[in-house]
Amino acid sequence: MTQTGSRTDCQPRGRVEAPKSGRQCVALVHGFFANSMMLSVLSQRLRRHGYRTEPWGYRNMCCSLLVHADRFADILRGLDAAPTIDTLHLVTHSMGCIIARAALDRFRPKKLGRFVMLAPPNRGSFVATAAVGTFGRFFRPVVELSTAEDSLVNSLPMPQGVDLGVITAGRDAIIAPESTRPDAPHDHATVHCFHSSLLFRRDAAELVAAFLRDGRFPDTPTAPGTGH
Repeated sequence: MTQTGSRTDCQPRGRVEAPKSGRQCVALVHGFFANSMMLSVLSQRLRRHGYRTEPWGYRNMCCSLLVHADRFADILRGLDAAPTIDTLHLVTHSMGCIIARAALDRFRPKKLGRFVMLAPPNRGSFVATAAVGTFGRFFRPVVELSTAEDSLVNSLPMPQGVDLGVITAGRDAIIAPESTRPDAPHDHATVHCFHSSLLFRRDAAELVAAFLRDGRFPDTPTAPGTGH
């Protein structure tokens, strides 16, 4: 159970001071066929680091992910306008990463801080590609998240000018490691677990907190046995 990190043209903008009185907010988004309750453990661990957390969820798994992006952009507008928030970070999982990418294309918060993606299908999912023929007509995101060059996920612009951190699940059976890589400067780490396990592991939460604080992942591997 080790974590490995790598730099990919990442140019962190410097250390952000540790959050005080919850004035740094983290908006979280879950993935496909999940719900906001799955964000509870990660949210709790980030609150222990002093962050205010705002988990956001969606129920319709059939409509385009762009529908959810429009709604999430409205959430970001509200948080960006809140006088009690100084910095607004994003922490997202799986399809939630793509929803957030699309939301930032619609509205970029003035208070935008850092963006951590957990197991993101930034270049599509091979499982989605395999399922298009069977489930694509029922679940629009399956088509949108395919690895096809003209799929939605491969057509969306990548946020620029923001510190991006990507955490890959080393035993992911849904998204290939190379598909998690965004076409933008980013820092990268791997936690050797399954796709959804990233939301529940302590070592993954510590990596998220470190990136939100420093704009990069720590170089020291996570000690064995600290993942639960």
